[in-house]
Amino acid sequence: MSDPTKKEIVREMFDDISPRYDFLNHFLSFGIDHGWRKKLVKMLAGVKPGDVLDVATGTGDLAIAIASLKPMKIVGIDISEKMLEVGRAKLAAKGLDNLITLRRGDAEKIPFSDNSFHAITVAFGVRNFENLEVGLKEMRRVLRPGGVMLILEFSHPSAFPMRQLYGIYSRFVIPVMGRMISGNSKAYSYLPESVAAFPSGKNFLDILDNCGLKNASRTSLSMGIASIYMAEK
Repeated sequence: MSDPTKKEIVREMFDDISPRYDFLNHFLSFGIDHGWRKKLVKMLAGVKPGDVLDVATGTGDLAIAIASLKPMKIVGIDISEKMLEVGRAKLAAKGLDNLITLRRGDAEKIPFSDNSFHAITVAFGVRNFENLEVGLKEMRRVLRPGGVMLILEFSHPSAFPMRQLYGIYSRFVIPVMGRMISGNSKAYSYLPESVAAFPSGKNFLDILDNCGLKNASRTSLSMGIASIYMAEK
C-alpha cells in the first residue's frame, strides 16, 4: 500500500478536527484572526467584486465576512466535506445560504471554467496545497482578466521579540493546547510545521510572479505573524 499523499493527510486531519476547528482557530489566535479577515475584506471592498471564489474555505468564515460586501454570489470550495458541513450549518443559521454556496472542490483542480470570478480569496489554505504553484495557477485560470487574488496566510516574524515569542508559542503552546481540545495528536503539530515550511514574504511574492500574476504586494499583519498578499490577473 502506498503512503498517503499530503492532500489525503490534510483532508483526513481537517475532517477529524472539524467539530472543534472554529473554537480552536479563534482561541489559539486570541481572536486576532477576526481582525485579519476584516482587513482582507476591506481591501476587497475597493474592487467591488460581482462574484467571489473562496478557496480552501473550511467552515466558511472568510466567505461569511465577504458577504458584507454584498456581491452577487460567493462560492467556497474545500476538500474536507466535514468542514463544509459545519460551514453550511453556519450559513443556514445566518440566513446566508442563498448568497454563499459551499461545495467539495480541490484547489489544484478547480471545478469551474476559465475566467469565472471577479475575485478569488484564500485564508490560511495555500500552505496546505500539495503543489503550491499548481494551485496558484488554477486560481489564476478561473480569475477574470483584471480580477484580484487575495491570500491571507501565516508568515515568519523577523523582529525581536515577536520572532522569539511566536516561535515559542507556535512550537510548544499550540500543539499542546490543540491536542488537548481537539483530541487530534497531529493536527496542531502540523500547523507550526506547515507555517515554518511556507515560503512567506518576498519568496511568496516571487512565486506569485512566476505563476503569471501581476502587481503582487504584501501587507504585513500583527508584526509579521500573518500577511495578506494581493495580486492581479
